[in-house]
Amino acid sequence: MTDRQAFYTKLKSQLEDTTSFPADYLYKFIVPTDGEQVQEVQDLFNKGGAVIDTKKSKTGKYVSVSIRLKVASADEVIDYYKKAEVIKGIISL
Repeated sequence: MTDRQAFYTKLKSQLEDTTSFPADYLYKFIVPTDGEQVQEVQDLFNKGGAVIDTKKSKTGKYVSVSIRLKVASADEVIDYYKKAEVIKGIISL
């Protein structure tokens, strides 16, 4: 099992133990500002009910993106993380 697989297995277990689904889930990411990464994150989560907030870092090199989204299950939470992983330079918090 890879580190990523182990991480997602542990996350799923923790979510199922601590969260009653459907539930609001807060995603937080940091992305570089030198490309289209902010737009890519927004496009990924741009579905009904998603509340997206962005904030630039003091130096302007990065943007913090917070997304509050109603999800139906722990699997849905993890699916979004997996889709976001492919965005260049993204850091999940």
